[in-house]
Amino acid sequence: MTSTPGSAGRTAATTPRPSERPARVRRFSRAERWVHRTTAALMLLCVVTAACLYVPDLAELVGRRHLVVTLHEWSGLLLPVPFLLGLASRPFRKDLRRLNRFGPHDRRWLRAVRRRDRDPGARPAGKFNAGQKLYAGWIAGAVLVMLGTGLLMWFTHLAPLVWRTGATFVHDWLALTIGIVLIGHIRMALADPEARRGMRTGSVERPWARREHPLWDPDDD
Repeated sequence: MTSTPGSAGRTAATTPRPSERPARVRRFSRAERWVHRTTAALMLLCVVTAACLYVPDLAELVGRRHLVVTLHEWSGLLLPVPFLLGLASRPFRKDLRRLNRFGPHDRRWLRAVRRRDRDPGARPAGKFNAGQKLYAGWIAGAVLVMLGTGLLMWFTHLAPLVWRTGATFVHDWLALTIGIVLIGHIRMALADPEARRGMRTGSVERPWARREHPLWDPDDD
């Protein structure tokens, strides 16, 4: 096979050797980080104001119940907005498709978690592992349910009393569940500084990506 003079030199110049690749790789775009931070801030405001409404000691300490109710209602109503705006970002849409795909390696990851097997080789993952996919799907569904039940509680003329009573029950107990799940999410984030750095700066160390997400090729992103 013949080659055009100079072609080998151009290929070598444009394709870095593995040893010459950057130490850090991009994991999240600016739009994705904005969506995460804004959603987290709104969710935190929802949880804090809900606690101030339902825990008597906190309610007495904070006071100004009307202001707390207003903050809670509007922060909940605005929760889907960052996600909807994020759909304008191509990297965000690409990662959504990844989160929506569940493959054989994800089932293997879950089996390893169930066995408490902490060997990285037993937990294969693409850009997102199975736990992150399940969390993303669950929290998205929970936000929709909270939004629907919250609207029924806010606009009392939308439904009969029995519907509003059921909506209140679901809203209250799901809020408690969301609080517990968020605590678990935060604890896992605190245990992985590099994952937090990736969400804060958009990039992670290449060795971390290779160890924690071996099926993800950041150079093809």
